Amino acid sequence: MANLKKLLAMFALVMFMSHLRIHGVSMLVGSSANVTIDTSHRRGRCHINGFPHGKSGDCNRDHGSVCCKDGHCYTQFRCSPPVSADTSAILTLNSFARGGDGGGKSFCDNRFHKGTELVVALSTGWLRLDDKRRCNKMIRINGNGRAVLAKVVEECDSAYFCDVEHNFEPPCPYNDVDASPTVWKALGLKEVIGVFKITWSDV
Repeated sequence: MANLKKLLAMFALVMFMSHLRIHGVSMLVGSSANVTIDTSHRRGRCHINGFPHGKSGDCNRDHGSVCCKDGHCYTQFRCSPPVSADTSAILTLNSFARGGDGGGKSFCDNRFHKGTELVVALSTGWLRLDDKRRCNKMIRINGNGRAVLAKVVEECDSAYFCDVEHNFEPPCPYNDVDASPTVWKALGLKEVIGVFKITWSDV
């Protein structure tokens, strides 16, 4: 019985590690990956909140978007790492335009945004769960030796997903800055990269 419990625990861990998802990229997490699962958050820890099952639907695959699979377990977070003057994050690519892979209208202003606008979505914890509302506020993004100011207009949801509003995509990581093509261009990054390590701060 003890051996069976160990095997089940190992299986659950492998399933979780193999399905951690970065917006727009399907990623296998192993010992060499630069992704941390558990991190400090305020006075406690940023823990996994659950493994809800996914539901497939009409998913726009622009920008390499990964689409939900029926019955697949996804990792849910309701927190993000603490914000500082040099907050580590991953930069991903998203369209905020009508008909784009961003899904519906932006959470913060209930409208779509052209690809030429410097706009971003923040992971759920950073947008509205750490006692600071960042909707329609500016943030500074540093990466690739450059810096750019961008407006927060959307939530990169790490808690709710696999529905029309979220383009039937899996949840975002807890440390994601999901940016428009113009933000990527301002940082001198090619969209084909898909994901890039950055830092950001409030303005």
